[in-house]
Amino acid sequence: MTPTSPPSFDPLARQLKALASPKRLQIIALLMEGVHCNCELGEALGMPANLISHHMAVLREVGLVQVERDAVDARWVYFSMNEAALTELTTTFGAFFDPGRIQPRQIDCGPQGRMVLVDEVAVR
Repeated sequence: MTPTSPPSFDPLARQLKALASPKRLQIIALLMEGVHCNCELGEALGMPANLISHHMAVLREVGLVQVERDAVDARWVYFSMNEAALTELTTTFGAFFDPGRIQPRQIDCGPQGRMVLVDEVAVR
C-alpha cells in the first residue's frame, strides 16, 4: 500500500481569503443576481470605480469572477460569476465542512489514553 499525499488546501484557502472581505461578499451577492458593470457595482455599494476594480481583480485572480468587454465599446467591462468555479467551490467547501466527517476521538494521551508515564517516559 502506498501512502496517499495530503490534499492541497491552497486553492480553497485562496478563495476563502478573497471572500473574507465584506465588500467582496457584497459584490458576489450582486453578481449572483446577474451581470454588472463597474459603475453599477460602484453605485450599489457606494464605492469609487478604482476600489471596485481592486476588488474585482482579487475575485478574478481566484477565478470566481469572469469579465467580458463590450463588443461595441471595449472600454466597458461586464462582470459575472464563473459558474464552474462557483460549483467547484461549493462542492469543495461542502465536502470539507461536512459534519459527517467528524470522527470520534481516538484517545492516545492524557489520563484516559493508552499511554502511561513511567519515570516521565511515555510507555504503551
